[in-house]
Amino acid sequence: MTRSVSGQFLVSAPPQSSWLINRPEIVANTNLVRLEPALLAVTVERIKVLLWQQLGLKPDSPWRGKIHLLLRPAHSPEDDVTITSSFMMGNWSYQVTLPDVVPKVRYARALCAVLLLEIANRGNKYPDRSPEIPAWLLDGLAQQLLDEDESKLILSLPAGMPNGAPMSSINEKAHGLDTLSSARDTLQNAAALTFNQLSWPTEEQLNGDDGGVYQASAQLFVHELLHLPGGQEKIQALLSRLPDCLNWQIAFYGVFKNEFSRPIEVEKWWSLRAIDFAAHAATSQWTLADSDERLAELLQVPVQIRGDSNSLPWHTEISLQSAIRELGPGQRDAVLSDRLRDLELAQFRLARPFAILAAGYRDVLRDFLGGSNNPRVMIVNRRAPVTKRLPVRDTLRKLDALDTHRRELAARLNFNPLLQNGQSANR
Repeated sequence: MTRSVSGQFLVSAPPQSSWLINRPEIVANTNLVRLEPALLAVTVERIKVLLWQQLGLKPDSPWRGKIHLLLRPAHSPEDDVTITSSFMMGNWSYQVTLPDVVPKVRYARALCAVLLLEIANRGNKYPDRSPEIPAWLLDGLAQQLLDEDESKLILSLPAGMPNGAPMSSINEKAHGLDTLSSARDTLQNAAALTFNQLSWPTEEQLNGDDGGVYQASAQLFVHELLHLPGGQEKIQALLSRLPDCLNWQIAFYGVFKNEFSRPIEVEKWWSLRAIDFAAHAATSQWTLADSDERLAELLQVPVQIRGDSNSLPWHTEISLQSAIRELGPGQRDAVLSDRLRDLELAQFRLARPFAILAAGYRDVLRDFLGGSNNPRVMIVNRRAPVTKRLPVRDTLRKLDALDTHRRELAARLNFNPLLQNGQSANR
């Protein structure tokens, strides 16, 4: 058994390692970490120090719970990591069972999760209630730590010993300049997820199979929260409140009550921050052909359709006009709000003629939804402002006109080879 320098972490492993650990394809895969007790004991201390810095905790702050890291032989690179919390004699302790070959994102996520649990449980006296850590918080922090300095936080077994010196396969990154650079690269080609989507991530998103959009969105969301006035103290307060709440949402809105009293206020704030981030991240534009394709995708609304009450739903896409005509008011406004936000984000990357079109679609949707910057606002009384919405008939007429303009633009581009190569359509 290996003990870390602070004494908080104990690392143990069976005598026999996994049959995978020295296979050439595993050694060469820079997305996998091959764990060894001594290296793991060093790594987890480094991750703790960096995590505490992110949260504004002092380096000499006392910890309250011991963490036992138990390595086991991996059966495949996709093996699960499990975390078990125990309460005994007034103290919490934790066991993290890790395969000795694990994807680095899952590895960082697991260590962040147990460290956040230890912080959250410091004042927890309920032996049957271990707190629920928001997925966006631990994934956002885990990604932030990886981007701080992955080479120091991910210590893997050497890939070989050329000339008697250990050598490891790692992806080199530039550190210290912009820890959101990976998020910028990812979110240049995809819209950041909404707060609701961050709150309920899918298995595909957690595993990074969505192209890293969830992880980039979570990282940016946590970064923006931490940079609110008193943001670090508020995240600390959120963690300490978790054991007393039935779910993390109650604790979140209790801590951030001055900033967000309702979910819609979080969405509005986050939408503005994501748009501002996209504006500053947009260092290059899509080509005309790519812009045409991206805009066409944004003008389709994904829906589920059932043949009858006993059949399984099937997924399809419908136009904005069909969504307005056929969906119920609640579902319709929700999906159109998402499309409005996606159009605003995409504008910074679309080629100019398509950016102008996107702005037209954005304005029509905003007027139909009764946007806050809509000039047609009637104040009935001081407590209940009523926003006048663009009528359905006018909305459909404007969307049809924009569709006609878009088809005409695409037709012109198809017959003009100069424009196909990226020159402006507005000559």
